[in-house]
Amino acid sequence: MKFYPASIPVPQEKRTSRLYLRPLRATDVELDYEAVMASAEMLHRWSQSDWPADDFRLAQNLADLQRHEREHIERKAFTFTVLNPQGTQCLGCVYIVPLWSEEIPLCKDAAYAADVSLWVRASELVNALDQHLLATLRHWFQSEWAFDCIVFTVGQQNAHQAALFAAAGLEQRFAYTSSDGRPWWVFG
Repeated sequence: MKFYPASIPVPQEKRTSRLYLRPLRATDVELDYEAVMASAEMLHRWSQSDWPADDFRLAQNLADLQRHEREHIERKAFTFTVLNPQGTQCLGCVYIVPLWSEEIPLCKDAAYAADVSLWVRASELVNALDQHLLATLRHWFQSEWAFDCIVFTVGQQNAHQAALFAAAGLEQRFAYTSSDGRPWWVFG
């Protein structure tokens, strides 16, 4: 099983009436940083860690974005920023990465498989932007991407997102604890 076929272009954007998805770039540092810091408490639950720390700085965010951009260009992982339709405010992020070793049996017959995680800023949860983003992603993966198996991962502390996946008809297929002690649920 491989991550993404080298001969097939990576989709570059997706637009809806509510959002604009495009690859995350280092030049997005200020928009991304503002969204991250505005949603810090929610992101602690999402990441099951202290990221972003109270003293998280713009320079640290820039280093993160540079790494994500490099991985995207090298086709090792794909990170998309979720923007408002005008592209002037960051509303969240989508991470498309190779399967973790624990997840491989879930996609054993797939040629190309990915693990997807996502977050939207806390203020957008009341507007159900996460539901819209998930529906948009599922359609986008089916219509424009070459993956033949996608799983969605959520930390077990994030009951809201687990309920979101279940309400969208995704089945909880697996639970595991990563090597750093964080418990995860995998939906597909």
